[in-house]
Amino acid sequence: MIPDHNTAQADATDASTAMADEDDREETFTIGALADEFAITTRAIRFYEARGLISPRREGTSRIYSRRDRVRLILILRGKNLGFTLEDIAEYLALYDVDPTQRAQTELLLAKLEDAISDLNGKRADIDRSLRDLKELRAKCIDFLKASRAEAMGGRASRS
Repeated sequence: MIPDHNTAQADATDASTAMADEDDREETFTIGALADEFAITTRAIRFYEARGLISPRREGTSRIYSRRDRVRLILILRGKNLGFTLEDIAEYLALYDVDPTQRAQTELLLAKLEDAISDLNGKRADIDRSLRDLKELRAKCIDFLKASRAEAMGGRASRS
């Protein structure tokens, strides 16, 4: 049986209303729940809020965090873990809101990643050079101490 136009329109309206109701019942989080989930302090979350990186709604004195806030917190923590500054992260998050295609955001992220990789490769080269120098110096110290012991032992043998 083919539904008539009015029935199809009513079904579409019901689906639209159900989606709106679902948005109204969006999952929310307390500051404590987010702090526990990500093993960070509530103070850190408030700091990110003060910097404008997340913006929970307020109900009295309580902060109510949405799924969007939670995702933004994940991105903040991931960015910090990768060594990005809060300014870098803020720039990335701002593009996330402005560009629905996420192209500009992805281009910015790629540039930041390339810079970070280059920086870490430079640091790795410096560490490798330092390790070589330290190992060379350690070997010289060991050789010196062995030679000193041998001389000391040789001196004792000639006295006997």
